[in-house]
Amino acid sequence: MCLTGYAWAAMQGLVNGLTMADVIEGGDDELPADGARDILLVGMDSRTDAQGNPLSEEMLAKLRAGVSDGELNTDTLIFVHIPNDGSKAVAISLPRDSYVDIPGFGEHKINSAYARGKAAARSQLEEEGVTDPKQLEVDSNQEGAKTLIKTVENLTGSTIDNYASINLLGFYDITKAIGGVDVCLNEPVDDDYSGANFEAGPQTISGLDALAFVRQRHGLLRGDLDRVVRQQVFMAGLARKVLSAGTLADPAKLNDLVGAVQKSVVVNQGWDLLGFAQQMQGLTGGQIEFRTIPVVDTEYDTDDGQAIQVDPDEVRDFVQGLSGPPPSEEKKAPAPPAGEITVDVLNASGITGLAGSVSESLTAEGYVPGEVGNATARSTTVVQVPEGQEAAGEKVAGSLGGDVDVESDPSVPAGHVRVLLAPDYTPPDESGSAEGVAEPAMQQQASPVAKQEPTEEPPITAQGVPCVN
Repeated sequence: MCLTGYAWAAMQGLVNGLTMADVIEGGDDELPADGARDILLVGMDSRTDAQGNPLSEEMLAKLRAGVSDGELNTDTLIFVHIPNDGSKAVAISLPRDSYVDIPGFGEHKINSAYARGKAAARSQLEEEGVTDPKQLEVDSNQEGAKTLIKTVENLTGSTIDNYASINLLGFYDITKAIGGVDVCLNEPVDDDYSGANFEAGPQTISGLDALAFVRQRHGLLRGDLDRVVRQQVFMAGLARKVLSAGTLADPAKLNDLVGAVQKSVVVNQGWDLLGFAQQMQGLTGGQIEFRTIPVVDTEYDTDDGQAIQVDPDEVRDFVQGLSGPPPSEEKKAPAPPAGEITVDVLNASGITGLAGSVSESLTAEGYVPGEVGNATARSTTVVQVPEGQEAAGEKVAGSLGGDVDVESDPSVPAGHVRVLLAPDYTPPDESGSAEGVAEPAMQQQASPVAKQEPTEEPPITAQGVPCVN
């Protein structure tokens, strides 16, 4: 689906009036060389608009922003990975209370990274003689964003290509502009802190209700983790609504949306937003998936108060695993069809007739029969391949059944795969008898794998409206 002519014109107007900040070095409109665009989306607890102008007392009261304590914290942090080819995007939430290393400031809650960077920059600017309040606000915000970006890059192991932040006013204005976002709650809620007062079940929220929905954490079963889920379903609903034909084809909604975004959103300089909007047209329904980084302890005592403990190594593995295979794996040649693989089967088990029966089974699956014979006795079954043809070996190993290692061997002819059968080999049709042996090992592996997931619930997507706490 392509953007309509009016939508395209509206997007051009949006880009021309958008606030941009110099927060990413070398940011340009080229497709990222690593095959995907990594974006940091930030929800700011800000008392100013995107241009640094302070919000009115009336608006602050309406937004339930409270009295500013001089700190500018980030209530929402989402790392978005979008492949260049337009395939499934993954949005990974970083809980605001995650206790991490902030470059130049030591270990603190991640939601303070922006504030610490901004405060340090503002002091420096004032020492340099800058007195204009608006300039101080804009320039120090820029340095705060840079500190946050470095913090997220260190935590995830990924390089941020683009940055976008939205302030409190944005949630209010944008949701009203598009006619609200569809959400669903498991139970009714009434929270004085955030102003969240909702019935159970599906409903459409906008304006102040939308802000309360994404900010509530008091009274939720899992506190900040449930708030993260709230933000995910809200973002999924927002993406579904903004990318729908109903919004893109409605001039009034588009005009209101453009105005709201221009007041509330800051993006990095050099971002080709028109090209990005075109790419995002295909990311509807199940093509956008929301996840949360794994956590170690949700009640971690620190010098900054109770926080969420995370393991940086575990977080990097989780993020890299969800955002796609390493470049080395992406470049690996796919396995050829079975009809192009000649399989030599050698019996190193001492079991009479084993090589012949395995060769017949593989031939029945479409492989080309090769040499069948005997080999020097060995204790473990292995599949050998020529250098660079591991994919073919993995394919044959899968057909053999069980856990068979694949190794390269220069003596194997090109286009061939050599199977060395040992006494440990169990044919696929006898797997039932082997389950009793294999199952305990699988159970032992289940625990560490489970730690990679913050929850056993299926990931949230922009398809449908799941009910949440």
